[in-house]
Amino acid sequence: MIDVNQLTHHFTLGKKGNQTKLSVLENISFHVSAGEIVTIVGRSGSGKSTLLNLISGFIRPTQGEIIIEDQKVSNFDESEFAHFRLNHMGFIFQNFQLIPSMTAFQNIELPLILKGMGETARKETALAMLKKVGLEGFGEHYPSELSGGQQQRVSIARALVLEPPLILADEPTGSLDSETEEDLLQFIQQLNKELGITFLIITHDDEVARIGHRTISLADGKIVESGVFS
Repeated sequence: MIDVNQLTHHFTLGKKGNQTKLSVLENISFHVSAGEIVTIVGRSGSGKSTLLNLISGFIRPTQGEIIIEDQKVSNFDESEFAHFRLNHMGFIFQNFQLIPSMTAFQNIELPLILKGMGETARKETALAMLKKVGLEGFGEHYPSELSGGQQQRVSIARALVLEPPLILADEPTGSLDSETEEDLLQFIQQLNKELGITFLIITHDDEVARIGHRTISLADGKIVESGVFS
């Protein structure tokens, strides 16, 4: 599913002629199998979010390669990666990233519009996703009219609506209370078990990390531990 090979990334700071390099990741390598939940943990500044952005194609690596579903995505240009994301990836964000001027239904429908699906099929698919995440009857509600847990479920429905084989999650429970967090983690495990979706989850929360089949620990841009979370 995912192969990260000798991945290195640094940011260049300062103006031309007076630049310094800030190393964020150094020689990172790991594999994620299809159907796994893998959690990536580490302190703030350890390189977790940079790693997720590299895998997502939002930034390009300084060196190394990323292969997803047998495609060397680290060689893709921006247009190629945008097309790949639409067809292969779903995203769950800490702050939900819902469009406030759109209803829950419209937020879920948006990827289907980008995909070019017809109106009738879009409606059926979006309504089915609302039902799947337990929000049947909430389609006409705007994000501001939903609880944090409900907004995150809309975010998950949007991530799932194109049936991607891979979902990338960045601190998915960071804005939720403990009870809602537990419900969401159970839901992620259910989706993984029933649909076989692969999850790569960035977190600093031990409770979130424990749902992973494996955990990868980062410190100072390097893998310091990888294995079954205990």
